[in-house]
Amino acid sequence: MKQKLCFTIMGFGKKTDYSTGRTYDLDKTYLNIIKPAVENAGYISIRADEIQDSSLIDKSMYALLIKAELVIADITTLNPNALYELGIRHAARPNYTIILKDKDGKIPFDLDHNRFLIYTHLGDDVGATEAKECQERLLNLITDIEKQKPVDSPLFTFLEGLNPHQISQTDYDQIISKLSEKEGHVFAVSEKAKLLMTKNDFADAALLWEKASSLLPDEHYFIQQHALCTYKSELPSKETSLLSALTILSKIYNQEDTNDPETLGLAGAIYKRIYSTTSDIETLKSSINAYKRGYIISGDYYTGENYASCLDVLSNASADVEEQVYCKYQSKTIRKEIISDITKKLFLDDTSQDKKWMYATLANCHFHLGNITDAETNEQLFLSSSPEGWEIETYQQHKPKPQI
Repeated sequence: MKQKLCFTIMGFGKKTDYSTGRTYDLDKTYLNIIKPAVENAGYISIRADEIQDSSLIDKSMYALLIKAELVIADITTLNPNALYELGIRHAARPNYTIILKDKDGKIPFDLDHNRFLIYTHLGDDVGATEAKECQERLLNLITDIEKQKPVDSPLFTFLEGLNPHQISQTDYDQIISKLSEKEGHVFAVSEKAKLLMTKNDFADAALLWEKASSLLPDEHYFIQQHALCTYKSELPSKETSLLSALTILSKIYNQEDTNDPETLGLAGAIYKRIYSTTSDIETLKSSINAYKRGYIISGDYYTGENYASCLDVLSNASADVEEQVYCKYQSKTIRKEIISDITKKLFLDDTSQDKKWMYATLANCHFHLGNITDAETNEQLFLSSSPEGWEIETYQQHKPKPQI
């Protein structure tokens, strides 16, 4: 019996929803919810990026959108490519299309009448309980669709008499055959790179991200990870690796126009490290500009803390008295904003990120502001949440040194 195919269209890697400022690791949605549910339902699972290194990208994409027995579209962050491909599917087939989305953010007007599978993404991951529940819901939804065959395309719902598009079975079989013969997809390359990163093998991970980026040159996530692993490898030297990372990132970053928080945060980190090796104050100011834009756009407390820390460094390094005063005032203002924001999230239990980092950030902000009691309370909450060694090291790097 021929196995059915499910084609998933979605963003991949870390993507930011600009309507909410939240960043999601969408690979975790695919791995923890979509892929296991689809395979349990008896389908072969293929994600859109897995065909991108094919010699006939467009032909493969359109063929799968038309012919695949099931298409799942995760439109979290309203990824333009996923929305465009969903539109093609809705124009080509009246049914067997499922839409997923995180609970936050807006639903486009043209889709707000569709049935969605809404889930809760934590940002860096999908919680184990949520993942298991959503797998079951998605599996039940697939089973229901197979039994009832409801029309889910807005086009076929409102315009009667339309005929679904067709593709030659010969062409389709040829495309599927090529996919099955491939030894590795972009998705497989990126997963291997992530595994190497967990082992601190950043040099080899950088090579894999470079390969992924060459296969998908317009995918910012791969460029970001290539730059990140390049500077973390510190090869052939720390300074050279930082300059190389900056060159890689320049493909998607410039100080005036970039609005992606992930890219801005990475640029800030690279410039900050360059300053630590060269003491070039202009690179410190470049770091401040990147962190500032990222914080304004996303409101992310980690980016804000880095922004404030760089302002403190500039205040100490600058020979301009007015600049010193401004930097001290601005860093205090930012830390007060961060404390207020995190305290509110903890009170409302709106913990889209790991609580231990919230406690760590609160502790550092309070230490910098001189609120020692509050700082020590949050530091103990952080340390009691079983942080890894590198997490404690990162925390200590931001913690102000005691005055002698």
